[in-house]
Amino acid sequence: MAAGGWCGHRAVRALRAAGGSRWGRWAAPEPRAVGGTSRSLCSQGERGVSYEEFKELKKSSVVHIDVRERWEVDRDGKIPASINIPLNELVEALQMNPTDFREQYNQKMPAKSDHVVFSCFAGSRSKQALNFATSLGFSRAQHYPGGFEEWAKRELPEKK
Repeated sequence: MAAGGWCGHRAVRALRAAGGSRWGRWAAPEPRAVGGTSRSLCSQGERGVSYEEFKELKKSSVVHIDVRERWEVDRDGKIPASINIPLNELVEALQMNPTDFREQYNQKMPAKSDHVVFSCFAGSRSKQALNFATSLGFSRAQHYPGGFEEWAKRELPEKK
């Protein structure tokens, strides 16, 4: 069984079904939910945060992971203090050795007990990321459905 137990295995299968790869070769498509449905990989409630809630969380020790592709971040900029981990790398990244994670992403790896918020461009991929993380045991994970699109209308994005 893959690291992360049964739900971790389901997350990898769902990522592949969405067109992604555990090895980072393809990106999961934005418009559809994992597996073509909106059901969660493991049971959970809606965990979205509003712009106002997200802005307040950014002032605390929340870990913010942007799951957009690198070219999107390069082209459009990013929300300050975010870690860019494209969705197609996320399941593997969240199961990495902490030393490898720091080397790959230049950040401390989030613990399963850390408050983590995922964002993307408009909420579809961040919802998938939330499902993946929750299935891997990240109990305080949330997502920002407004994404970079909403943020950029209200704040200046940080250029890479």
